[in-house]
Amino acid sequence: MKDLIRSLHPLERKVIPNLKNNITLKELAESSNLQEVEAMRALQWLENKKVLSSKQNITEEISLSDLGTKYLKKGLPERRLLEQIKDKPLQIREIKLDKGEINIALGELKKKAAIQLGKEISITDQGKKILDKESLEEKFLKSLPKILKDLSDEEKHAYEALKKRRDLIITKSLKERKIKLTDLGKDLCKEKIDLDLIESLTPQILKDNIWKSKDFRSYDVKINVPQIYGGRRQPYMESLTKMKHKLVQLGFEEMVGPLIETEFFNFDVLFQPQNHPARTMTDTYHLKKPVHGKLPDELVVNRVKLAHEEGGQTLSKGWGYKWSPEIAMQLMPRAHTTALSARTMAKGVKVPCRYFAIGRCYRPDVLDATHLIEFNQMEGFVADESISFKTLLGILKQFAIEVAGAEEVRFYPDYYPFTEPSVQISAKHPTLGWGELGGAGIFRPEVTNPLNIDVPVMAWGFGIDRLIMFKLGIKDIRYLFSQDLKWLIQPRMV
Repeated sequence: MKDLIRSLHPLERKVIPNLKNNITLKELAESSNLQEVEAMRALQWLENKKVLSSKQNITEEISLSDLGTKYLKKGLPERRLLEQIKDKPLQIREIKLDKGEINIALGELKKKAAIQLGKEISITDQGKKILDKESLEEKFLKSLPKILKDLSDEEKHAYEALKKRRDLIITKSLKERKIKLTDLGKDLCKEKIDLDLIESLTPQILKDNIWKSKDFRSYDVKINVPQIYGGRRQPYMESLTKMKHKLVQLGFEEMVGPLIETEFFNFDVLFQPQNHPARTMTDTYHLKKPVHGKLPDELVVNRVKLAHEEGGQTLSKGWGYKWSPEIAMQLMPRAHTTALSARTMAKGVKVPCRYFAIGRCYRPDVLDATHLIEFNQMEGFVADESISFKTLLGILKQFAIEVAGAEEVRFYPDYYPFTEPSVQISAKHPTLGWGELGGAGIFRPEVTNPLNIDVPVMAWGFGIDRLIMFKLGIKDIRYLFSQDLKWLIQPRMV
C-alpha cells in the first residue's frame, strides 16, 4: 500500500478523497476542483493501478428546441387555429398564423377530424372537445426535459408524434461515466495520502539539498499506458516510396518525364497507328488548349514515320498509311508510363541497361472498386543481348510473389501494338483471390529500330495501385485514398 501511495500522481491524490461508488466523472471533477479532462486522466491512471473501474453509460435526453420553447409559450399552431374558429368559420386568408404554421395546423387537425374544410374552415364537435382539454403533445412539451428510457406509454406516443414535426424537440445522447471502487480502492481511500513528495528533479532541489530530506514519487514502469501513434506516411505513399527504393537497389535507374505528353511519345514511337481506337476521346484525354506540342529530333521523327508507313529498316510492312505529324504533335495527359520508356529510348541508352518509372496516368474510365480515372503505373524495361521472353517471365513471377505478396502467378497470351510476344500477368492473393496485375512483352523491332537499339528490350507495365491493394489486403482501390483513421494508423508491412 505504501508503494502505491508513493506512486500517486498529484491529480490522483486530489480525486482519491472524493472517490465513492457510483460517483460520476462530472461530480468527481466538481468535488475535486478539477477540469473534467484532468479528472478523467486521474481515473485512467487509477484504473490501471486496479484501484477502481469505470463504465460509461449513454442516455438519450429529450429537450425543447427554440421553436418548441416558442410554441410552449404561444401554443401549438393547431390550438391557436381552433381558438380563432371556435366562434365562427374563417377563410384561410383571415387566419392569423404564419403560412408555415397554417399548413401544419390544417394537417394536424384534419388527421384528428377537428375541422371541416370548404370555402371556410369551421370547427367540428371533435375539434371543440380537443379545444377543451390539453393534448398529450402539449402535456409532453411542458414536461421536458426527460430521459427517453423513462417515458410512459402515453409519453412515448406523444414523443413519436412530435418527432415527426420538424424542429420542435431535440434528442441528444448524454454520456455519463460512473465509478466503482475495488477492494484495493476502498482501502486506499482510508489511508493518509497527503505526502510531500518530489515529483521531478530540478537544479534548485540539488543545489539546496532538498532531496536529502524528502522522498521522491515512485514510478511503475510496468503499468499500462495509452498507445501513442507517431507520425508516419500515408500507407499508399509509403508503398510507392518503398517500391522505388527496391527497384533502385536492384540496379534500375528511374525515368522521369512530363505529365502532359505528345501523342508522338505516347503512341507513335510505340508503333501504335494513328487510327487506333485507343487514341479516340473514349479512351484518351486530350488538351483543349494548347492543342499541339513540339516533336523531337527530325531524324527520330522520320524513322518513326517510315516504320508506320512501310516498316522502316525492319522486315515489317508497317501499317500502310500516310503518317501525320499534326496528329503526333497533339497534347494529352499521358495514358501510360510506357510514354516515359519511349522518351528514354529516344534520347539514347547504353546497352545493357535497366530503367523503371512510377508515375501518374489518366484515362477515361468507369470509377469502381478496381478502376480509377487517375492512377499510378509502374513501368520498366531492360535492354541486353542475353535476355529472352523466358527471362521476362521469370522477372515478372519473382516480382509478383516478392513485391505483391502473390501466392500463385499465371500468364496469358495478350496483344499490344508495341510488343511481340506479349503476355498478361495475373496473381492470386491469399484473401482477395485472382486479379490482373499488368501486361508485358518484348518491344517489336518497329519500336526499337527507329531508336537505334539493336538488342532485345523486354518491358512491362503494372497497375501499381492494384499491386498495393494486393500488399495491403484492400478490396476497393478507392480505399487507398481513405481518410479512415483506424485504417491509416494500423501498423502494416508494405
